[in-house]
Amino acid sequence: MPQDASGPEDSRPDSGHRGGPGHRGGHGRRGHGGDEHRGRADRNRGFGPGGFGPGGFGAFGPGGDFGRGRGRGGRGRRGDVRSAILLLLAESPMHGYELIQQIVARSEGAWKPSPGSIYPALSQLEDEGLVLIEKIDGRKTARLTEQGITFVDEHRAELGAPWDDVRRSVGGDALDLRGLIGQLMGAAGQVASVGTPDQVKAAGEVLADARRRLYRILAEDDADNGDAASSPTAE
Repeated sequence: MPQDASGPEDSRPDSGHRGGPGHRGGHGRRGHGGDEHRGRADRNRGFGPGGFGPGGFGAFGPGGDFGRGRGRGGRGRRGDVRSAILLLLAESPMHGYELIQQIVARSEGAWKPSPGSIYPALSQLEDEGLVLIEKIDGRKTARLTEQGITFVDEHRAELGAPWDDVRRSVGGDALDLRGLIGQLMGAAGQVASVGTPDQVKAAGEVLADARRRLYRILAEDDADNGDAASSPTAE
């Protein structure tokens, strides 16, 4: 786990003016999108793999898994990570893993932001004075400052319910399929963890067969569309 190494405020590089409450980019320390500045600040705070909550990247995998859908960050249909964090922290302090879990639960699996989107957003909010990061029971935990509480109260209508927006943007069938995928992954992981070699081998064969059959569904659909396109029209 990275060690806390945050130095005095004036010892860290600054590329511009500090963003104020609600500042979503622009000219703050991270406003120009400088990876070097963001990476240095994140390392200083202990963000990144293992920095927040149990497992770091291990619990969700760096940057990719099912259920994330359009929710890698950003705004609109892809999910507003910033708004989600502020709204959740208005309810109670949380570490990064808890924030991810809450977003997944409230979006019914349609949105699963990666740690790579959660931690930089927390760093930005801390720079703006809206969030305070503290170590509680060995975990870096985020909570709203008084300024953050005021900001959420004054902008609650604008913050909306980002998980609902993402959930509505994904069809019901897609949500059902993501739920089934999650169940399948859980069952496969259980077999891999406690199964005998024969059971693991059998599970691998089941998954390989399922993969072939899924591709066959797409192939059959393409074939049907091709036949329809080539069929002569009735006179």
